[in-house]
Amino acid sequence: MTLRYTGARVKRVEDPRLLRGGGRYLDDLVLPRALSVAFVRSPHAHARIARIDTGAARAFAGVVAVVTGEDLRAVTRPLTPKLEGGGFAPTAAFALSDGTARFCGEAVAAIVAANPYVAADARELVGVEWDVLPNVATLDAALAEKRILFERRHRHGDVAGAFARAAIVVAETFEHGRCAPSPLELRGMAADWDGEILTLWSGSQAPSIMRAALAAALDLPESRVRIVTPDVGGGFGLKMQIFPEDVAVAALARKLGRAVKWIEERQENLGAASQARGQRTSVEVAAAADGTVLGLRARVVSDNGAYHAYPTTGALEPLGTANILPGPYRTPAYEYEAIATATHKPPLGAYRGVGMTMGAFVMERLLDLVAERAGLDPAEVRRRNLIPREAYPFTSASGQLYDSGDYPKALEQALAAVDYDALRAAQRSARAAGRLVGVGIACYTEYTGMGSAVFRRRGMNDVPGVEAATIRVDADATVRCCVSFPTQGQGHATTIGQIVADRLGLDMASVRVEPTDTSRSPRGSGTFGSRGTVAMLGSAGAAADVIATKLRTLAGHRLEAGAADIVLEGGRAWVRGLPNRAIQIAELTRVAYSPPLGGLPDGLAPGLDATVYFDPPGPTFSGAVHVAVVDVDPETGRVAVTRYAVVEDCGTVINPMIVEGQIHGAVAQGIGEALLERIVYDDDGQLLTGTLMDYTLPRADDTPRFEIEHLETPSPLMPGGVKGMGEGGTIGAPAAIANAVADAVRHLGVRITKLPIEATSLMRI
Repeated sequence: MTLRYTGARVKRVEDPRLLRGGGRYLDDLVLPRALSVAFVRSPHAHARIARIDTGAARAFAGVVAVVTGEDLRAVTRPLTPKLEGGGFAPTAAFALSDGTARFCGEAVAAIVAANPYVAADARELVGVEWDVLPNVATLDAALAEKRILFERRHRHGDVAGAFARAAIVVAETFEHGRCAPSPLELRGMAADWDGEILTLWSGSQAPSIMRAALAAALDLPESRVRIVTPDVGGGFGLKMQIFPEDVAVAALARKLGRAVKWIEERQENLGAASQARGQRTSVEVAAAADGTVLGLRARVVSDNGAYHAYPTTGALEPLGTANILPGPYRTPAYEYEAIATATHKPPLGAYRGVGMTMGAFVMERLLDLVAERAGLDPAEVRRRNLIPREAYPFTSASGQLYDSGDYPKALEQALAAVDYDALRAAQRSARAAGRLVGVGIACYTEYTGMGSAVFRRRGMNDVPGVEAATIRVDADATVRCCVSFPTQGQGHATTIGQIVADRLGLDMASVRVEPTDTSRSPRGSGTFGSRGTVAMLGSAGAAADVIATKLRTLAGHRLEAGAADIVLEGGRAWVRGLPNRAIQIAELTRVAYSPPLGGLPDGLAPGLDATVYFDPPGPTFSGAVHVAVVDVDPETGRVAVTRYAVVEDCGTVINPMIVEGQIHGAVAQGIGEALLERIVYDDDGQLLTGTLMDYTLPRADDTPRFEIEHLETPSPLMPGGVKGMGEGGTIGAPAAIANAVADAVRHLGVRITKLPIEATSLMRI
């Protein structure tokens, strides 16, 4: 069916309740007789528990229970994510430490009390005697001790031959420090056990995966575990994972027979939740004298931390980087080694653009270095290497099948948007006046809309890959939608409402998207990996089509016309070419639930509902070209981003406002990642950036006005030609800003090889 989105597509916000302060987030939920949970955490990066004294905490007024790892080991199983395909060393993360803490912040005991304040005070009374053990705090130390959690190699083409005939060879090592996803609403869970059903309220991005994991950890049938997703204040990948604390909270509710709630504190989030990036990539590029890339070699090593995150595993970051590193460029030969090492830190996990952000940073910096060696403008070296539109579908050197794209056109559109020649002229004038102004370009591609085949090829069996939607049109022509993939603020209710209303010929105001609840929502995978829009069209759109077909049959019967000639639009069903020969859709929905004398047309059953499961055939690859302009202050090292332009290609655009909102947020996060955000540990594995005074998030005055244009190359794989795009800004921005800063200071001999770019590294100029 052709998408028919009109002006209405930009008029509706996600949910007016949220703008009025009427949202109900996890901490707003009040459960009868609920208790609060606080965790006692290890102050050491690596230490054995010699003794725990809980007496004082148990005696503290308002404390109901103090629980240790030993108490929960008999009633829970550890989280043990798996990865098939070789080169994988498993880990087991217990609900509470198994007797040895493996990172500073690991939970070792839990306090259950009348309120969160009592719980927080009581945890200070738990005495733990520690036998401190040697810790591995750095990637180099982990490599030296061969602490390898994952390792995989790949080779395509004649790599040695490419380097042998290359006129230009550039070798460099790039690093990205750890960062934190930092959603506004932190992790948490409320749990209630009624003796039969365990109900859990969680801001999970993947409720079906959470239900399966917690049912296994608690040895319960999945039918007795219910996950309810309230309003969610951001996730960014962090909340698609299942953590030991989730298992502990669920087990405590069952053990005590009381509702319990845990709401994470910001210091816990920065020190005990999964983190991101934490990677070093050593790479060589071989190029011809004209700047054409001939081959690549890469060794991608991540500092994964103590445990594999569930269900993604430590392979996610290094393998994601290695697979996407060739980017949207023709790369005839490529070999990589992807490694995840074990250190005494929290695990690396999913975060917006996981793996791909580092891949784009490395490749885009390399191309600028090749351009410098070849005496080319950075835009020209990209022109000479981008995959032309007619070459699609294109299999990359890492084996990724790019379904569609037109990067040469996107590049020219982006350059025109900023008037690139004039921009360079203005830069020369600024430099003559003593200012350090730089211009950076980044082109990237991202895999989106992954289905089961992608996860199985990776060796992941804990992520199903399918999504589903149940659509029900009631007798009054109002619509209820239940989907398997919850929203964390991406605008799902708006976009699903558009799609369903358009297919059924109804007003968007009549469509309600209900919160995801595994007791009534169909089973699926979740919201992550830029899969939302693809999932919407493949499930909710397809389910609406099933109902629309039935409505057309009912209308055709009443109007004495063929179903194929019926148009559903504006709340009416009418005969194509005869708009006055019509019936109200509300009359058809009434008839569907209250058949007239003689019944419904042959073959039609009463009711108007449909459930559709969808396994995306992707991935489909979206991408963009980013252009950043920066001004570097040589006295303070501060980098001001003064201009930022994006040409985004996410296939068919359903709602430009939603798409541009995603770009704004993602680029802002990318600016933070490039210039501000850095998790820091000392040599003893102690976190030094445990508050938002130390871990710096971007503010409004760190971002310029974003200039956004669209290019649509529809995906031949996906319904409606759509592609995912929620992560793109975070992938492209660090690379574009790094190239811009490098451009500003290159003539002073400063090299930009690390993210974030620290002001102190620029003050030396």
